[in-house]
Amino acid sequence: MEENLDKNNGVNKEISDNTTKSNSEEKKESKSEKVIYKDLNNGNSESNSASKVPIKNKIDPPAQPVPKPKKELPVEKKPFQEFINIHLIPALIEEINQRGLEINTINLTNTYRPIAGDKCWVINCEIKDTCNFWLSFEKDDISSLKSISLSKPNQQPSIIESFLIDEKRITLKLIISRVLQRLNGQKLIGVN
Repeated sequence: MEENLDKNNGVNKEISDNTTKSNSEEKKESKSEKVIYKDLNNGNSESNSASKVPIKNKIDPPAQPVPKPKKELPVEKKPFQEFINIHLIPALIEEINQRGLEINTINLTNTYRPIAGDKCWVINCEIKDTCNFWLSFEKDDISSLKSISLSKPNQQPSIIESFLIDEKRITLKLIISRVLQRLNGQKLIGVN
C-alpha cells in the first residue's frame, strides 16, 4: 500500500510540476500565440509528460480596417465653373491647336446668348481668321439645355442651334467632339 501512496504522490507531484510549468510557459508566450498541451492518452491520469504534445494556436491580432482610397470625382461631376475653366476650355484649346489653328480669345461669361438674348453662361471662342462660336449653357450645369451659334470672322451669328439635346450622359470628350463636329460641318476648320 505504501508503494501505491508513493506512486500516487509521484504522479501528483508530476501533475503539479507540469501545471506550474505550463502556466509559466503560457505566460512567457507572446500574446498572439498560445500553447495548448494535448494529452495523447485521452486524459489517462497515469500518463507521463512525454505523451503530451504542445499544439500552438495562433491568435491573430484584430485586423485594422484598411481605409479605401478616395475615388476622385469624375471631371463632369465637378462644379460647373471648375469643369469649364479647368477642363473644357483647355481641352478645346488643345484640340483646336492640334488642327493647326490659333485661338485669339476664349472665355466663359454669364452674359446674353447671341440671337436669343436671354442671360446664360456662354463660352465665346474666336479662332483666328476662321470663325467664332458661342456655346451656351442655360444654367450653371453641364447637363442643362445647351445651344451653339457659329459665325465667320467679324460677323454676327444668324442661327442658334440646340446642342447635345438627345444625350443622357454629358462628358468632356463628348462636348469637345461635338463642337469640332459642328465647326467641321460648316467647313470652318476643315473640309468634309
